[in-house]
Amino acid sequence: MSFNQFTNLDFNDLRSQIKDYLRSSTDFSDFDFEGSNFSVLIDLLAYNSYLTAFNTNMAVNEVFLDSATLRENVVALARNIGYTPRSVRAAKAIVSFSVDMSAFSDARTVTLKAGQVCLGAVSNSGYIYSIPEDVTTPINSQSNAIFDDLEIYEGIYVKNVFTVDASIPNQRFILPNANIDTTTVRVSAKTNVVEQYTLYSDILNVDSSSRLFLLEEVSDQRYEVRFGDGVLGKKPAAGTVIEVTYIVSNGKDGNGAQNFTFSGILKDNNQTPITDNISTVLTTTQAENGDDIEDVDSIKYLAPRVYSSQFRAVTANDYKGLIPYIYTNIDSVTAYGGEELDPPEYGKVFISIKPRGATVLSQLTKEQISRSLKQYSIAGIKPELIDLKYLYVEVDSTIYYNKNQVSDVPSLKTKVLNTLSVYSNSADVNSFGGRFKYSKINALIDETDSSITSNITKVRMRRDMQPAFNTFATYEVCFGNKIYIKKDGYSIKSSGFKIQGISDTLYMGDISLDNSTGRVFFFKLENNIPTIVKTNAGTIDYVKGEILLDVVNITSTSLNNNVIEVQAVPESNDVLGLKDLYLQIDVGNSVVNTIEDIITSGENTSATLFVPTSSYLNGQFTR
Repeated sequence: MSFNQFTNLDFNDLRSQIKDYLRSSTDFSDFDFEGSNFSVLIDLLAYNSYLTAFNTNMAVNEVFLDSATLRENVVALARNIGYTPRSVRAAKAIVSFSVDMSAFSDARTVTLKAGQVCLGAVSNSGYIYSIPEDVTTPINSQSNAIFDDLEIYEGIYVKNVFTVDASIPNQRFILPNANIDTTTVRVSAKTNVVEQYTLYSDILNVDSSSRLFLLEEVSDQRYEVRFGDGVLGKKPAAGTVIEVTYIVSNGKDGNGAQNFTFSGILKDNNQTPITDNISTVLTTTQAENGDDIEDVDSIKYLAPRVYSSQFRAVTANDYKGLIPYIYTNIDSVTAYGGEELDPPEYGKVFISIKPRGATVLSQLTKEQISRSLKQYSIAGIKPELIDLKYLYVEVDSTIYYNKNQVSDVPSLKTKVLNTLSVYSNSADVNSFGGRFKYSKINALIDETDSSITSNITKVRMRRDMQPAFNTFATYEVCFGNKIYIKKDGYSIKSSGFKIQGISDTLYMGDISLDNSTGRVFFFKLENNIPTIVKTNAGTIDYVKGEILLDVVNITSTSLNNNVIEVQAVPESNDVLGLKDLYLQIDVGNSVVNTIEDIITSGENTSATLFVPTSSYLNGQFTR
């Protein structure tokens, strides 16, 4: 019938449909359904249909990865395409210490037992740091056992023991603890001898004797250990004692610890406990890279992308999909092929990562990521991790205001700075491939307060150059955006620095040679008048937004952070973070000025006294 609309799920719509159906029947034509007791039955039918439709809809949603909401369903769907959601990741630190073994004349080695090793503190909270397996080191000729570059994990070392029971069909080995760092799981099986099992990496070269295990997340963020079936992987025999050890971690809470106190168990090769003559624990790298279990949104985002790469890294997009799977503490990542460079570098993929809560990756983290990428990279393609490059956008804004609507002008300036801060945290920026949108920032400034009548906002971009002091070197400063060419030169500006052989503080300037290229020079200031001291210091490509400095020995900089700030005005006020440039708005170096709008306030309606603000940046020679 025409009135039947089976897509309606609303209670009132269902109720109306039932009434319409009954009215169409001659058996009920004499009833007033609104006023009769029969309406109770209609409500009951509508309510039952509503609940059935709702539950069916929810159940169907859980069948698809993009619409599922329950974690166990999302995990199961991801498992179907070969994606294993990331567990909790324990914060890891690298420490060193030594043991004086001169009192143990017959000892040859010292073993640090698996389990608790150190105590560390983060924000006045104490945490335990452990190792997942024994570490043994020899005693050197000076009677010292040195534990160097020891990797410790935040968390408690736990051991679970299971016995294979043949009377239980499909016996399951579920680890009872949540918050397990699965990278620390170690599995052994003992019948007559102890055999170590390793985690499945792939099914190639796997036979019935391969001692392998799988880890699968089940309900309540617990994990199940699974073994082979006797065809793919060895099947533990009845009576086999399965021992599983792991570290239960607090995830990201363990990040930041850098002072540690030794609390581990040491034994020599004769199993004699060692409790004395242990040196102070020295920290090489503070605890970092701890993270919570992968959430549902992350699984739904990453699983299809990792699947599309087929767990191999060939293209730049493959690397962009795999990096968040390998390294969790990430805000943004970019990857591009060497063929995009000028000149091209074939056979390379360049990767740049913005870590969460930090500016650059530590050397330890770089090495860990590089090692992890090896299992996905194919021959002929070399991934290369490059340091993060920040492209800063600075704003110079003059706002006009109606004084009749403003009681406190300084607070108006503060409001505009707060607007800039909010935009600086938006999705437009703080990312590779970000875009500073000039029209949007103008609109946001105007909307900050009803008293603001207009604004004149100027944009500049900045790169920070880190010199290698007292070393002859060349430098490249790339903005990735076209640079506006000033006819009188000085399209770029810099903070001060000194070079070998010249005692004066110098600055960078430029002069255009044509519509695309120019020459970089160094100059000094005498009574605020520039004097060029090095004519040919490098070249500038205004189209590429690239500055190349010739060999120079920089000895110091004027800024306390030991960088040279290089500023340029973009050809377009929409600034892009291209390739490996991470786009950020530097609110601290942005400027907000206020001017009374005497036209709007009524003081000078003829506009004869109105002084407009220039839309171009000032003519200063330096930053």
